[in-house]
Amino acid sequence: MIRIAICSIFLGTFTLSSGVMAISTSSQTDIAKRWVHSQLPNHSIKHSIKLAASTIDTAVIEDSVFQQINDYRTSQGLPALTRNVAIDEQARTHSRDMANGTVAFGHDGFEQRIQSIGISYRAAAENIAYNQGYSDPATQAVQSWLNSSGHLANIKDNYNLTGIGVASNSQGEVYFTQIFLRSR
Repeated sequence: MIRIAICSIFLGTFTLSSGVMAISTSSQTDIAKRWVHSQLPNHSIKHSIKLAASTIDTAVIEDSVFQQINDYRTSQGLPALTRNVAIDEQARTHSRDMANGTVAFGHDGFEQRIQSIGISYRAAAENIAYNQGYSDPATQAVQSWLNSSGHLANIKDNYNLTGIGVASNSQGEVYFTQIFLRSR
């Protein structure tokens, strides 16, 4: 079992984690791990708007994350990512599992998620987050990723495919998973 390097940041009710796994083109057993270190200001975030889980449209949030990430990439002269249904499904499953407590918030099972996608790849990475109580949870997650060096590195890397999964629970927590792949 391979454990992915993670760095978690807890800010009030917002949490992020990023992990990167690079797979060489010569062999998928030749695995290089890269530690991702992220730092965000240590301050409390106050918010007054509470979202009930039943009012959260996860498909709209996924689309917003995708658009915001591609808007950022193109503003930096990087090519837009292509969204892939198989990657979306793995990202959604991981977000659902974290939201319902089946798995802990983190990257456990990352290699299995990537293998289950069924796409030949050179490198893969994953950003995750959760937040609660924001009127625009997608923008909150994306802005926090962009303000974190480890997450930003994943967003700016030479990936061409992505999948995004969002899930919420009865406490109104919104969980995000974005998987990045560089196909062969």
